Amino acid sequence: MNNRHTTKDSYQAYVWFRTAAEQGNPYAQFNLGLMYKKGEGIARDDERAFIWLRLAALQGLAFAQNHLGAMYYNARGVAQSDKEAVFWFRRAASQGDASAQQNLGQMYKKGRGVRQSDELALAWFYRASEQGIASAQALLGEAYAQGRGAKKNYALALAWFRKAALQGDASAQLNLGLVYKRGQGVEQSDAQALAWFRQAAAQGVAVAQRQVGVAYAEGLGVAPDQLRAYAWLSRAAEQGDTDAQFNLGVMLARGQGIEKDEARAFAWYTRAAECGHVLAQYNLGGMYASGRGVERDLQQALTWYCKAAEQGAPNAQFNLGVIYANGHGVNRDEERAVHWYRTAAEQGDASAQNNLGVMYANGQGVPQDDALAVRWYCRAADQGHALAQYNLGGMYNSGRGVTKDPVRSYMWISLAAEAGDETACSNQTLIASKMTPTEIGSAQDLTRQWRQTHRG
Repeated sequence: MNNRHTTKDSYQAYVWFRTAAEQGNPYAQFNLGLMYKKGEGIARDDERAFIWLRLAALQGLAFAQNHLGAMYYNARGVAQSDKEAVFWFRRAASQGDASAQQNLGQMYKKGRGVRQSDELALAWFYRASEQGIASAQALLGEAYAQGRGAKKNYALALAWFRKAALQGDASAQLNLGLVYKRGQGVEQSDAQALAWFRQAAAQGVAVAQRQVGVAYAEGLGVAPDQLRAYAWLSRAAEQGDTDAQFNLGVMLARGQGIEKDEARAFAWYTRAAECGHVLAQYNLGGMYASGRGVERDLQQALTWYCKAAEQGAPNAQFNLGVIYANGHGVNRDEERAVHWYRTAAEQGDASAQNNLGVMYANGQGVPQDDALAVRWYCRAADQGHALAQYNLGGMYNSGRGVTKDPVRSYMWISLAAEAGDETACSNQTLIASKMTPTEIGSAQDLTRQWRQTHRG
């Protein structure tokens, strides 16, 4: 049996295997089972494949035992049973069958048919890896990189990834690229990362194709080339890689190295968003809200912002707050607006923090509370949010929620003016006219100190 056999040769092989198998030869039983399993020379028949493989397995043939375990695992020719799969994988693995050792490791890793154990998974992966099984070496590298079954050890992860990658294992090539990209256990190198990503991408690995696209888009280890970036991202996107689909949407929406096409951007965002990609959901909401690439539809905008917000996207949460506060496409609901502003604000969104301060200052959707308004203005102002800085300056100027302090009022309004807030610019002179030169000097000192501590 080899790759050059004809249909006639396959049938003759079947005849001889059948004759020997019926006489009890385990190797013939095994080969006959494989012929039925693959449909070589005879019609594919999983049930007959199972019968012959089982006969060979019962005679102790490790190859047959491993295949029998796989048939139980995949429900081919027999009812699915993880316990039976483990039983036969273990019998073959104990005889030194490397494929069975890897399969048994996978069962321990997933907790199927046995109690989940990263330690035992690693032990079986190691035994298969020592026999040169590239896929097991890749899995062993992952275990060391993730600290599953042993302490994290990037040096060992790198070594096993390299062994597998040099044998052509695509997952190891991808992981080796990621190790170099992140500088984990090795000197960071975009060029080395790209070299390994290319090899995995050539084997059709979508994540690797996306990484190659990103490298060309951002000039990581190679000269920037937006057309090549688009080509590689397209390959990954067509395979269903949602990050690549999102990135294509961004490129098309911006006209980044290619002709701007918001309708196609919308299509890619939709594909990614429907698979749960949170940034795509947010951008899709924005396109519906503004009518870019699609007819304006505030209800659809609300739907997609909600999906992104429920996944924890603070920018979507903020936008929902704005929608409910202003009644854009929905009934105005200040309590819901506060809920979404607070959810985003607690994640550090400066715009949400400022708007939550406004709600407390005005008593909209919450009991009026100047002290809480000041607290939220402060959090946003410390992030450099110009409107929050102006609002905070106003609170110090009027003594709302804080002790009246013209020095701090002038400081915050000055910072807001520097950030481009037009109202702050017009009010800065008015406030200064009511201050002494000493007070103005103190405010300017505080402003300089704030700039120095918030330079980043």
